[in-house]
Amino acid sequence: MRKLFTTLYTAWAAFWLVFLFLLLFPFFWLFLQREEWKPKAHYLNRLWGKLYFPIIFIPVQIEYEEEPATDKAYVFCANHFSYMDIAAMGLILKNYYAFVGKSVIKKVPLFGYMFARLHIQVDRDDKSSRVKSLSRSIRALQSGRSIVIFPEGGIKSKKFPKMHKPFKDGAFAMAVQQQVPIVPITFLNNYKIMEDSKMRVHPMTLRAIVHKPIDTTGMSQEDIDSLKEQTFAVIQGALDKFHSK
Repeated sequence: MRKLFTTLYTAWAAFWLVFLFLLLFPFFWLFLQREEWKPKAHYLNRLWGKLYFPIIFIPVQIEYEEEPATDKAYVFCANHFSYMDIAAMGLILKNYYAFVGKSVIKKVPLFGYMFARLHIQVDRDDKSSRVKSLSRSIRALQSGRSIVIFPEGGIKSKKFPKMHKPFKDGAFAMAVQQQVPIVPITFLNNYKIMEDSKMRVHPMTLRAIVHKPIDTTGMSQEDIDSLKEQTFAVIQGALDKFHSK
């Protein structure tokens, strides 16, 4: 009976994810036609999440150690254990940001079009793609737009809730170069809500922590390794504390 419920609930969650996106897509398409309209397309991403989670009966509980200023650029770094992390980010952050995500996403019908026009794609196996995505990310930060990145480089961990190490350098290199703060984000239980291996969804409260910004003022490229370790310690520390209860 439990397995049947999970299957039916997963189908329900998938239906609403797709239905709401198709409902909003004409507006996505319109707002992606001009650069100055893209913040409106970004807001639609947030609206998508605001509608989706209540419909599938998943409450969202967010703890802000310090709420990020919406008029300031940051590099947001989160653990990545589930595809639910991407959908949840729009609920957590009010900032105008660009995701740095896998280039294969742009092959997904309609959603890929939106992602390619609004966010930044990277093929982590292609050095030229990594360089290009870093350049685009730096330009975004220079324009005042924040960056969201999963420094593990994807869903890499084999032992949830332990993160994969080492973190990739990109997020920290751009933050140091532009002297913008790193903001660690911990998704405490998304991997229990949506299992990546089985693609099943379970109804429970989504819990996340937005940590205090880590100031990069005065840092140089020599500080990247220590910045990576500091960010890792903040996120993993929150995961360990939550799962030890």
